[in-house]
Amino acid sequence: MVKSTIHFFLLFFIPASYFCQIDQVLAEWRLDDRLENASIGYCVKDIATTKSIIDSNEHLSLIPASTLKIFTTATALSKLGRAYRYETKIYYVGSFDKLTGVLQGDVIIEGSGDPTLQSEYFTIKGTNITDVWAEAIKQYGITEITGRIIGDASYFDREIPGTWLWEDVCNYYGAIPTGLPFMDNKFTITFKSGEPGSRATVLQNAPRYLTSPIIISSEVTCLGKDDHAFVYGDPFSFEKRIKGTIPANQDKFHISGALPDPALLCSEYLCTSLLRKNIRCKAKSVLSVYDKNNLPTGQKTLLYTNYSPSLDKIVYQTNQNSNNLYCESLLRTLGNGSTSQGMMAVKKYCLRSGADTTELCMRDASGLSRVNTTTPNLMTSVLCKLFSDTAVYNSFDPSLPLSGTGISMMHVGKGTIIENNMRAKTGYMQRVRSYCGYVKTKAGRDLAFSIIFNNYNCPASEARFIIEKFLVALAEL
Repeated sequence: MVKSTIHFFLLFFIPASYFCQIDQVLAEWRLDDRLENASIGYCVKDIATTKSIIDSNEHLSLIPASTLKIFTTATALSKLGRAYRYETKIYYVGSFDKLTGVLQGDVIIEGSGDPTLQSEYFTIKGTNITDVWAEAIKQYGITEITGRIIGDASYFDREIPGTWLWEDVCNYYGAIPTGLPFMDNKFTITFKSGEPGSRATVLQNAPRYLTSPIIISSEVTCLGKDDHAFVYGDPFSFEKRIKGTIPANQDKFHISGALPDPALLCSEYLCTSLLRKNIRCKAKSVLSVYDKNNLPTGQKTLLYTNYSPSLDKIVYQTNQNSNNLYCESLLRTLGNGSTSQGMMAVKKYCLRSGADTTELCMRDASGLSRVNTTTPNLMTSVLCKLFSDTAVYNSFDPSLPLSGTGISMMHVGKGTIIENNMRAKTGYMQRVRSYCGYVKTKAGRDLAFSIIFNNYNCPASEARFIIEKFLVALAEL
């Protein structure tokens, strides 16, 4: 049963009639069989006073799904600053003869975890960042490389969160962050599907590795109207198995999986770019390194430094598109490459916000793990603190999807008082729906809110509609 508390000291400022709309929504919830077994928590705070005006189970630990991202993105903006940029350095180790142009040694791409390298969100279609790097190498005077092209991904630990589901870890949304990400750490498999009940045919997968092609074993059936195909296997293996269903009668149907070795693909792309620039190198002498002890020793000579877009732009894409890879990369950046140290940085930020960090159980940054839990109270406490920190808020607020627009909030509040008036991070996984963010009321009062539904008994679209009524009613307060 949903029990709510309305804090009456605010009734002097908010007409009691406005609470009737909230009361009506809550009364509907109490009678709704779809919510009979659900765990529901919410907390709404007046930002000016930081006091709660309506709440229920606000200290109950609930699975937040992707709304968890607000903690890492806010911490990153606060600790690193909106202007922070990742640096990817291209250097060589060995001896270079300026007269012959021959480099007797290795070219190394030293990653710092920049998730935007050749990312679809920041790269102009048809262009390759490695062409820029190859041109810089050419301008240095190098015409031949006798050694290797090495993708150095050792800056990040290569840990897979132990509580991620087997069904997630080989799919694009479960791509493992690395010290040298590339192309969003994902690849695309293209199918041709036939009549309902038939077996779909794999046409191709791209991008393709030069040295270690991905081997696909498919058991995908043509059925239904939605994509229910999943990639399985060892996340670091080049052998993948795909099971599930895709829509029938499609000439080209695409699904995406997680790249087994993004750093290797990056080094291969640089090798190809070098050859296009007529710089001789050995196409098969490319490799990736995830342990710094395996890197060649010797003096480093810098050839080029690649700078990422500024952090505020990265956070924008993280929250707008609920990008798991970006958020997990930010977490490791906060921890100087360490996942655990990144989580400690997030908890310290929450603690500085005056929040009770015992209300946060964090197993990743993106919210993909079902072991993650937090409370509506903690979320609204952090949101209130953010609002008062102008430097952080001015970059954080635009990163939250705007009601009635974008992807995740496009259909929320359309044609109501909250359209173009509510910004909220959304969260969704099986039997989990959550929203947290800001709204301005009719009376001009700024509110921070968090609402989390766990274990409802209805389709996700119905849960969204149920929550939407609550969100619209908030703007009437």
